[in-house]
Amino acid sequence: MESIPGWGEKWPAPAKLNLMLRITGRRADGYHLLQTVFQMLDLCDWLTFYPKVDGSVSLLNPIPGVPEQDDLTVRAANLLKLHTGCNAGVCIEIEKNLPMGGGLGGGSSDAATTLVVLNHLWGLNLPKQALMALGLQLGADVPVFVFGHSAWGEGVGEKLQPIMPPEQWVVIIKPDCHVNTKEIFCSEGLTRDSKVVKMSDFLAGEDRNDCTQEVCRIYQPVKDAIAALSVYADARLTGTGACVFAQFSSKEDAETVAQSLKGEWQVFLAKGLNKSPLYKKLEQG
Repeated sequence: MESIPGWGEKWPAPAKLNLMLRITGRRADGYHLLQTVFQMLDLCDWLTFYPKVDGSVSLLNPIPGVPEQDDLTVRAANLLKLHTGCNAGVCIEIEKNLPMGGGLGGGSSDAATTLVVLNHLWGLNLPKQALMALGLQLGADVPVFVFGHSAWGEGVGEKLQPIMPPEQWVVIIKPDCHVNTKEIFCSEGLTRDSKVVKMSDFLAGEDRNDCTQEVCRIYQPVKDAIAALSVYADARLTGTGACVFAQFSSKEDAETVAQSLKGEWQVFLAKGLNKSPLYKKLEQG
C-alpha cells in the first residue's frame, strides 16, 4: 500500500463559491430546500498524507485547543475506515490557506480530499457516489467537493448535476466577522419561497442569493464589504458568507481591483474552475 504513488505528496482541497443560492421551501425536519450553483476555485488548502503502521489516524500539526478527533479530516479518515473495515493508519498534514468561516468550504473541502485521496492510497476503490454519501454524514458541502465539478445543486444541496459556468477571475473579500449559518437559516426575515428556476435561467443571469439581505442586516462588516466591492463590479455573497465576491473576465482587471482593496480588506484573487484540481492530480497519477 505504501508503494502507491501519492503518499507524502501535496493534494489540493479547493475553495468553492455559491454563484447562486435560492431557498425554495422547508422540510418538516427544518432543513431548507435549495437551488444553488457551486464552482470550484484555484485557491486551495493543501493536504499531505503519511502512512502509519499502527492503524491510527492523527494530525501532524493539531490546531491548539481543538481535539484531534473533532477535526473534519480525522473524522473523514475514521469514517472511511469504519465503512470499509480498513485497518490502515494515516497522519495528515494540513496547510491552511482558506479563511475559516468564510463560506468558501475550507473544512468541507479538506474532508472531501481526505476521503478521495485515502480511498486511492488505501486501495479501497469505493465509487464516487459512495464517497459522496459518506461525505454527507460529515457536512452538507462535502459531497460537492467529492463530486469534483461545478454543479447545479438541489434538495439540501446534495442532489448534484454538472454545470459549465464561465471560468472567470474572482476577487474575494473576507470581512472581519464569522456568520453563524444556523442563525441565518433560523431568521424570521429569510426568504423561503423563491420560485423554482431552471439551469438555463441561471446561465441567462438569474444569480441572486436569498441570504444576502438577512446577512447584511445582521452583519455590518458584510454589508460594508459588498458596498466596497460593488464600486468595481456586481458584488455577491457566497453561501451565508461571510465572504463576498465579484467576477471579472480578465486577470488584469481582477488584479487591479484586488490591489486597490488590499489596504483595507483581507482580499483573495482566484480563478473559477469547473473541474476540481483534486481530480486533475488524481488522473495524472
